[in-house]
Amino acid sequence: MNENTNATAAAKFTEFIRNELKGWKAGEIFWLIFANAALLAISLYLHDTPVSILASLTGVTCVILVGKGKMSNYIFGTVNVLLYACVAWKAKYYGDVMLNLAYYFPTNILGWFMWKKNIDTETQVVQKKRMTVRQDIAVAVLSAAGIFGYSWVLKLLGGNLPLVDSMSTVLSVVAQILMIKRFTEQWIVWILVDAVSVIMWVVAFMNEGDSVAVLLMWIIFLLNAVIMFIKWYRESAEEKTENPVKKTVQE
Repeated sequence: MNENTNATAAAKFTEFIRNELKGWKAGEIFWLIFANAALLAISLYLHDTPVSILASLTGVTCVILVGKGKMSNYIFGTVNVLLYACVAWKAKYYGDVMLNLAYYFPTNILGWFMWKKNIDTETQVVQKKRMTVRQDIAVAVLSAAGIFGYSWVLKLLGGNLPLVDSMSTVLSVVAQILMIKRFTEQWIVWILVDAVSVIMWVVAFMNEGDSVAVLLMWIIFLLNAVIMFIKWYRESAEEKTENPVKKTVQE
C-alpha cells in the first residue's frame, strides 16, 4: 500500500516538474537566469546578509514564474514572504511585515488551488483575463480609501514612512487579489507597488547600509512588472479572440 502511494506521489511530482518546465522561450529563460545571477553577484559583492539574499532570490524567481503563468510561483512565493517579513521587521516597515505574514502567506495557499483549476491543458500555463471599466473604477476608489486609512494606523505604530508604507501594503493586497483572479491589470498595480517599494528600500539602504539585495529585488520586480504587463495584455487578448472557451484541469 505504501509502495503504491509513494509511486503515485513520485509520478505526480514528476509530472508537475515536467509541466513547469514546458513552454519556456529562450528569452524567458535568459531573463530568469540573468535576473537571479545579477542580484546574487551584486549582493555578495556588497556583503549583504544571507536572509536578505535568499529572500530576494526566491522573490525574483516567484514574480518571473507568475509572469510565465506557472503554478510553482506559489512555492517560491511562500518561502519569500517568510524571509522578507524578517528583513522588513528589521527595517521597521511594519506594514510590510503584517502584509507578508497575515496576508501573502495564506493567499499563496489559496492562489495555488485557484490557479490549479484554470491551467490550460495544452500550454500548462494559467489562463488570463481582463477587468471591466466598472471594476477598474471600483478598485481605484477602494485602494485610495485603504491607503489613507492604513497610513493613519502605521503612523500610530511609529513606523517609518507611514504613507509610503501604506501605499505599498494596500496596493499589494489589491494586486495579490487580482493575481489570484488572473486579471491582467494586476501588473499595473504591481508597477505602482514596486515603484513605491523601491523608494522605501532606497531610504532603508541609505540609513542602514544593508538590505541591498532587497532593494535590487524590488528594482527587478519593477522591470519585470512592465515586461509582464505587455506579455499578459497580448496573451489575454489572444485567448479571448481565438479561444473563448478553453479546457482546464479540474479537481
